[in-house]
Amino acid sequence: MLDMPLIGEDARAEALLEAAHALVPTLRARASKAEALRRCPEETVVDLEASGLLAACRPHPYGGQEMGYDVLCALIQILARGCASQAWVYMVLADNPLKLANFSQAAQADVWRENPRTHLGVAVAAVGRARRVEGGVVWRGSHGFCSGVDHADWIMCGGFIEEGDAKIGCMALIPKKDVELKDDWSTMGLVGTGSRSFEVKDAFVPDHRVILKSDYDAGTAPGCGLYPSPVYRMPRGGVSAGSYAAVAVGAAQGLLQAFYEFTGPRKSRGKAVADAPGAQMTAGLASAEIEAAERMYMGALRETMQALARGETVTQEMQLAGKRNCCFAAQLAMQAASRLFNCAGGRALFLDSDLQRQFRDVYAASAHHSLSWDSAAMEYGRHRFRLHA
Repeated sequence: MLDMPLIGEDARAEALLEAAHALVPTLRARASKAEALRRCPEETVVDLEASGLLAACRPHPYGGQEMGYDVLCALIQILARGCASQAWVYMVLADNPLKLANFSQAAQADVWRENPRTHLGVAVAAVGRARRVEGGVVWRGSHGFCSGVDHADWIMCGGFIEEGDAKIGCMALIPKKDVELKDDWSTMGLVGTGSRSFEVKDAFVPDHRVILKSDYDAGTAPGCGLYPSPVYRMPRGGVSAGSYAAVAVGAAQGLLQAFYEFTGPRKSRGKAVADAPGAQMTAGLASAEIEAAERMYMGALRETMQALARGETVTQEMQLAGKRNCCFAAQLAMQAASRLFNCAGGRALFLDSDLQRQFRDVYAASAHHSLSWDSAAMEYGRHRFRLHA
């Protein structure tokens, strides 16, 4: 990783980073299996748990490490060098405890009291509909893109509470036994994430397992004051996009390494491809784009985490600039991936090539709505013009 200090960098963080590095060859070897299964192999989740990586952001009372978000994204990025799909599942299963920490203490106990290693799936798109009843709400909706749901026992769903003409954005915590999973994850990228859809049909959700979306985004939800670590005060919507950027950048780093390994010994019509000026220029440009991508998004993350550690409020400027940097990092990763794949030649097209998988995964990760460059750029530009109006 870059020579920049991580928030909370200590022996615990170093151990997690070393564990992530150690798993990269294993994830790379399992990449084909993940694609064949269309979900993360169970043994990978076992390895992630045994190594302590899945506890990176879990609260201390439940056996967690309470690491900063920059540490989490560094871990995601490292793992994505081996396999973006398995790193994506790690990303959601390790980040979702932060989302759960926004809920009341009672809701967290529902999930973790009996087993602190219980995993949580999330479908954040606001498609659920809830109506108030005594003691809670009744929830229904068809939700999609729930990555790693096969490994989860609870799911956090996005939606609205409908009160007359009003629609109040909220998140609800629902046991997986109350949902109906669909086998519909057949995609061209991030194939092994198992990001399946599910349907909820009139499930009762008690009040303590519902939070308002406005509180969740602002960092003022019921659970925000329960734990001292700055990461639990990080508002969503800005540098939280860094977790998705981490997958795109890490996959691009994996593609670059695979390109070196593939192209170094390769010959075309008797000539060493690595001696060709075009191949050398491609390697130089792509490596610069990938390093710039890492510095952009990770720098924004560390600035935010440092502000939170000082007890400061994350300003709108920091939020918008952080989101801009994360989204542009994904753009740079895609540019690099295109350069490398186009230069690799026809043999990279075969399905047993790491290059084609990593190329697809960089683009798939960058397609996430949190990494929409157009919207992030316009939002930041609008903000700056208003400041100078």
